[in-house]
Amino acid sequence: MTTAQTSDILLPTHLKTVEEFEQWQEQYAHEGSYEFVRGRIIEKKEMKQLEAFIIKFLTRIFVATSAFQSGGELFQEMDAYIDSTRKRRPDLAYFTAEQIAEMRAGQHLATLFAIEILSDSESYKDVTDKIQDYFDAGTQLVWYIVPGQQKIYVYSSPDESKAYKGTEIISAAPILPDFQFAVADLFA
Repeated sequence: MTTAQTSDILLPTHLKTVEEFEQWQEQYAHEGSYEFVRGRIIEKKEMKQLEAFIIKFLTRIFVATSAFQSGGELFQEMDAYIDSTRKRRPDLAYFTAEQIAEMRAGQHLATLFAIEILSDSESYKDVTDKIQDYFDAGTQLVWYIVPGQQKIYVYSSPDESKAYKGTEIISAAPILPDFQFAVADLFA
């Protein structure tokens, strides 16, 4: 078995599928959060305080939506399955009530709407790879929040994005049309 070191944990490098990765996770109890992308285990760093405030703001807006009233959820660090070799864990992921029922029945699903907060350790390639993965899985909307710029980049496809800032109103339409707010409020 070959391994790679992430932080203080030796991670295997021989795993090829999400199923093998999840079997390894079950067998070797450990702390931390990981994504799996084509044989590579990617450690997700612990959330920073600023990120926690962003998550809190977004989840409070979400509970006022019709999707929440209908049983949909905005989960933090929930598995989002891409295919047999890729599994991501967006900072926030939206799942409908129907998807939640399918997950309870053992289905591995992708999110319809992913929200990521740019971390200091992420490269441009990391960001574009994640966005591509989400859309490969059928995700319809991705937000990338960049706290340092106080902007939110909205992706409606891997190649189409628009940046929102200041008093501009951002909306998660068509997925969640009533999930909207002024960008400046998120950073206030």
